[in-house]
Amino acid sequence: MKYISTRGQAPAVSFEEVVLTGLAPDGGLYIPASLPAITVQQLQAWRQLSYAELAFEIIRLFVDGAIPDDKLRVMINESYAGFSNSDVAPLHHLDNNNWVLELYCGPTLAFKDFALQLLGRLLDFFLEKRQQYVAILGATSGDTGSAAIEGCKHCKYVELFILHPHNRVSEVQRRQMTTVSGDNINNLAIEGNFDDCQQIVKQAFSDQSFLPAGYQLVAVNSINWARIMAQIVYYFYAALKFQDKFPIPTPISFSVPTGNFGDIYAGYLAKKMGLPIRQLVIATNSNDILHRFISSNRYFKNTLQASLSPSMDIMVSSNFERFLYDLFQGDTQRVTSFVTGLSSEVQQVTPQEWEQARAQFSSYGVDDASTVATIKSVFKNSEFLLDPHTATGVKAAQVCNTDPAVVMIILGTAHPVKFAAAIEQAGLTVPALPPHMADLLTKKELYTVLGNSLQAVQKHILANLKK
Repeated sequence: MKYISTRGQAPAVSFEEVVLTGLAPDGGLYIPASLPAITVQQLQAWRQLSYAELAFEIIRLFVDGAIPDDKLRVMINESYAGFSNSDVAPLHHLDNNNWVLELYCGPTLAFKDFALQLLGRLLDFFLEKRQQYVAILGATSGDTGSAAIEGCKHCKYVELFILHPHNRVSEVQRRQMTTVSGDNINNLAIEGNFDDCQQIVKQAFSDQSFLPAGYQLVAVNSINWARIMAQIVYYFYAALKFQDKFPIPTPISFSVPTGNFGDIYAGYLAKKMGLPIRQLVIATNSNDILHRFISSNRYFKNTLQASLSPSMDIMVSSNFERFLYDLFQGDTQRVTSFVTGLSSEVQQVTPQEWEQARAQFSSYGVDDASTVATIKSVFKNSEFLLDPHTATGVKAAQVCNTDPAVVMIILGTAHPVKFAAAIEQAGLTVPALPPHMADLLTKKELYTVLGNSLQAVQKHILANLKK
């Protein structure tokens, strides 16, 4: 399988190259040249598979021989062996046909663990083969950083540089990054917001001439295709959990808290591959660029608002570019024009294209007051505690659901312990940290505060490369 850039000015690459490259050299994002198609017969055969077994069947279609099957199976088994629930991604019944898919049973209590536990092992395999050192450069709005550090801290050939917006992530999120010790771990607090961090990362990837000879950058953000690939799996897993009750191909709906469009895009791809999905609901917070587009055909930057769901405090959704490639039927010039014009203009698509997008997605923007009210009401009715991001998914599902007879699965993206402020505002008790994190709030932190500058980050990277 080959991977192509959404902007059309970069050569097609292999799976190995797409993992090690991240952002395409033309500034675009890599996507598969073609998607594998999953038949009803395959879905039926997959119904009884464990999470790791299903992940192997799906991921091997995208790896396409770049890793021998026996080694890939071991990587996947190891990636999910440490999750706290034997189901890896358990489903919790809320009410009626509404369920929460608990994606926070991994080591850092967030859905990012599903991809980043695997990515670390993929990097180990490819870099060992090449005997090559790389610098991981990533931006995080909260959870990606800790999941990347946890997944990649043991990688022999990797130096980690993780950017987070200074004073704009929760204390637990920050400490999950900054209390991990290791000679190859560098936490950088940027005096700006997540979009500033993301822009620095993209600029660094577009011109890597500042690095020593032989070094290259590797992405851990969802701009790296491996992130999307791993997240496709849990859509299949969740839907197949209902197939003993509802025969294939009975449709299932999903409501997805999303800021950077990566998680919902994985669901869109699962649907394109053949998973019967009735509705995909985009749940945003007050930083609602995606909801503005779906509801009014206006895609534009707005002033960033700090919210109780900080992982979604994003002005520009990078992965939306991947969907635009499909919406524009592979017209890479239009994709490039749309994305690069965002800095100064309101972007729109044709009425026909907008209706096509609305046929794929529903959307709703949830403000902090509604987020807190949802946390409170769900706990009152079911004694189930939501984190603020998952709460936006629940609220959006309530507003957007077009067919209550269809099972609606809300993606539970993080553990509520990570977001004390929202839980306390709902008048509820913040749960205790799990045993493996019990001393998190007393451990020594180590991070460097830098100005909002590409040059400052480049200088820090050069000064801290070990090899």
